[in-house]
Parts: sequence; structure tokens; C-alpha cells
Amino acid sequence: MASIRRDRILYTSLLLLCMVLFWAIENHWWPEDKIAAEDVGVTMDLPNFLIPSYARKSLVKHRHYMLSYNEAYEQAAWVAYGLKASQLSSAERKRPYFIEDPEVKTFSADWKNYKNSGYNRGHLCPAGDRKFSKYAYEETFFTSNISPMKPDFNAGVWNRLELQVRNWARRYDSLYVITGGVLRKGLPAIGYEKVAVPDAFYKIVVRGALSDPEVLAFLIPHEESAAQLSSFSVSVDQLERLTGIDFFPGLGDVLEDQIESEVAVSSWKF
Repeated sequence: MASIRRDRILYTSLLLLCMVLFWAIENHWWPEDKIAAEDVGVTMDLPNFLIPSYARKSLVKHRHYMLSYNEAYEQAAWVAYGLKASQLSSAERKRPYFIEDPEVKTFSADWKNYKNSGYNRGHLCPAGDRKFSKYAYEETFFTSNISPMKPDFNAGVWNRLELQVRNWARRYDSLYVITGGVLRKGLPAIGYEKVAVPDAFYKIVVRGALSDPEVLAFLIPHEESAAQLSSFSVSVDQLERLTGIDFFPGLGDVLEDQIESEVAVSSWKF
């Protein structure tokens, strides 16, 4: 009987040890918590005139996208990146864990804020746009590159717009994209760090000669919709009024005024 009791104590202790170990792995340690140094891919260069305005010290430059982090809302005010037809890939990539962005000086939000919130960790620079490189793909899993999104919105109209952008990259060869949630006071929030939940998301797509770019902007309410994507097109001026962001500060005033006031849907193939 003493031997049986010892075995039970041993098995119980081992079980408890395994439970503690699994808990520690889930909450504190990740086997892929750093992006591998190999397979870096081609560094993205964004023309200076396309870099939106940003608060001092908030700009973060990664190899394949850049962003301005808004600490008050615990997410990026905007994320900007380039997308070429040659970068589109159907490669299967293993999804890594979301991790905090080491380049955000004020620290980006912990992924645990999203846990059991009912919201997806919605990519701003899509992972699907960065499958050409393991490094580039994993770089999109920094928490500075996500925003709380309703699951049906993320998988629905927002995903349709991301797919459309890829189709435009195939058609027009080279694009630049600026995207984010519309951040304002009074938004609901999730998690212990109070990550704001935007009530709308925007995306600006730029193509053509940099001396005379063609621009199309979208503003989509944070709800699933079966409406045509073109119905969400707005002027850049409208986005600037809503977000307080100057999107093309490096353009000459005349050209900036022209492209920001237009809603040139007809020149884009949907």
C-alpha cells in the first residue's frame, strides 16, 4: 500500500509539474518570439512624400512596413507599405505567435488584451501581402500591426479589400498602401491596456508615377457588409478630417490639394 501511495504522489506531482509548464509556455515563453535573422528579403523603401504626419518619437520603421504608434489608443495611427506584383506569393507560411513590437519605445499592446474579447487581432499590413519571405511574413505579427476587428468584418469586407489590393498590384505592378483604424476619443476598448476598438477603418492605395500619382481612398464602417467596395470610396481630404493625419505632407501644395480632393473610382479596375 505504501508503494501505491508513493506512485500516486509521484504521478500527481508530475501532472502538476506538466500543467505549470504548459501554463508558463502559453503565457510567458514562445519558441518563436524573435524573428529569424535569415530569409530577410528585400527591404521596403517608401517615398518620403508618402509618409504621413506622425507624432515625435512615434515613427517605427521595419524592413517591410512602417507605422506611427499611437500610445493613447494602443495601436498604430497608420501603417504604410509598398506592394509589387513580384512580391505576391501563394507560399504556405506557418503562422507565428503575435509578439510585442521591440521598436515601439512606449511598448506596443500585449496580445493578451485580445484574449476572450470577441475581437480578432486584425492585421493592418496583411500577412498575405508578405508571403514572399519568412522574415517579412513574421514581421507582420508584431502587435503594433494589429487592431481589434469583428470576426465577420475581418473575414468579410476587410478581407475583400485586401484581396482587391493584391489584384491591383498584379494589374498595375507597383502600389503603396496606407491603412489604419479611425481613432478618436470615446471609443470602446478591450483588455487591461484599454486597446481602442475603431468604429471605422481606412485604406489609401497609391499607384502610377510618383510625380503624378493616382490615389484611391476607402472608409469602411466596422461592420460586415456585402456592398461593393467602390461604394466605400472617399476623398483623402475626408480621411484627414476624420483622423487628423496629413497623409501626403511631402507633395507640393497644388498637387496635394488636387489628389486629396478627388474620388477617382473610374480609373481603377474593380
